[in-house]
Amino acid sequence: MATQKLYAGAKLRELRTNIGLTQKDFANRVGVSLPYLNQMENNNRPVSTTVLLALASEFGLDVTELSSGDGERLVSDLREALSDPVFAGKMPPIADLRLTASNAPALAHAMLELYQQYRQSHERLASLDEALGREDARVAPSPWEEVRDFFHYCDNYIDAVDRAAEHFATQAGGYRNMRVAAVSSLSNAGITVEFSNSDSLRHFDPAEKKLHLSARVAPQTQTFQLLLQVALTRQDALLEATLDLARFQTSSARDIAKIGLANYFAGAALMPYAQFQEQAQNCRHDLEVLSGHFGASIEQVAHRLATMQRPGAKGVPFFFVRVDQAGTITKRHSATRLQFARFGGACPLWNVHRAFETPGRFLRQLAETPDGVRYISLARDISKPAGRFGAPVRRYAIALGCEMRHAPALVYADGLDMTRDSAFEPIGISCRICERKGCHQRAVPPLERNLIVDPNHRDILPYQVG
Repeated sequence: MATQKLYAGAKLRELRTNIGLTQKDFANRVGVSLPYLNQMENNNRPVSTTVLLALASEFGLDVTELSSGDGERLVSDLREALSDPVFAGKMPPIADLRLTASNAPALAHAMLELYQQYRQSHERLASLDEALGREDARVAPSPWEEVRDFFHYCDNYIDAVDRAAEHFATQAGGYRNMRVAAVSSLSNAGITVEFSNSDSLRHFDPAEKKLHLSARVAPQTQTFQLLLQVALTRQDALLEATLDLARFQTSSARDIAKIGLANYFAGAALMPYAQFQEQAQNCRHDLEVLSGHFGASIEQVAHRLATMQRPGAKGVPFFFVRVDQAGTITKRHSATRLQFARFGGACPLWNVHRAFETPGRFLRQLAETPDGVRYISLARDISKPAGRFGAPVRRYAIALGCEMRHAPALVYADGLDMTRDSAFEPIGISCRICERKGCHQRAVPPLERNLIVDPNHRDILPYQVG
């Protein structure tokens, strides 16, 4: 199999700029000519093995950072946006999209933001009867999408917050003492903790300095909420500094992101990076073993596994997604080449949708995307009861997976026949950009294909894809 060439001009320029070197000085340090460096930075040449070794030895660079998933994320997002009917099916070649993502990532992000605002404007016009005459009927970025994209393009790993949480756990004597440590930390800040039979999961009264937690939820949920309050109270300066760097466009997005960062701190303290990575490797990423070992829920463990992207100490690159019963994606992250649809639901052929049919069981799936990449995917339903009769039960399904080359590191791969091509189910990203012709679950036609409609013939679909 031929080795894939690495084009990383934008990241090479970013590295040189951050170090503060001119092209000439940087070229001398990595042992190439100035014209050669210029060609690499403009993606006219791939980054050579010699340069990769020089970057590692001269600057201590984790060279895997040059091939991180930003480019693939951008290409996937651009393809989905350009598949909208507003572009009349004029999809640029995939090579052009990759060139844009590599050479002009800022332009790609700007285009995605413009398209996102177009969609929001279109949705407002669809409900014009409600919007007319309202002073607040202006187009503004969705705070949720703004925050989602922040974590998405940070690889869902926030180094400063992750290390602060790891330090907190170390100072507390280890992750097994998190509940006591969290209460102690809040007590030192003058905050008392009380448990009640309230439906409210967590309520903090800043005037009385009292934290009220529900006594009806699971112990691991209580511990997580205690650590979240520790982040908001004792790590406020760190959270605010991180938010300053993010430069959110709206105050609402900043407020949502702050809660997201506090949640990140809580998960990272409950499952400190180094200890969690070691235990995950030892048990081959068995979610139930990790859940019992760290006193965390299955969902918390799965989400934490998808954040293990610390430079120089990366874990298995996982994708993680959570969907509701309608198939809407409520959480998503991918450190793999698999990218989820930004608009709409996930592929119906994916096993995450079948998890609702088999409560309490892990479902395994071998899958292949249209680009030929194969994955192993694990899915399970997650129920969140309110702890009293008559209260609504929230039901979700989560999926966790990775590319097949990492399958030996997963206990869930044991016993699966991975030698047969037929063992891999064909899944996609979004029907609009999926190139598969014979999919029996297709919801809408692909925009890049011609349709053949024969009134005298009806198959599974009322049309054929040319």
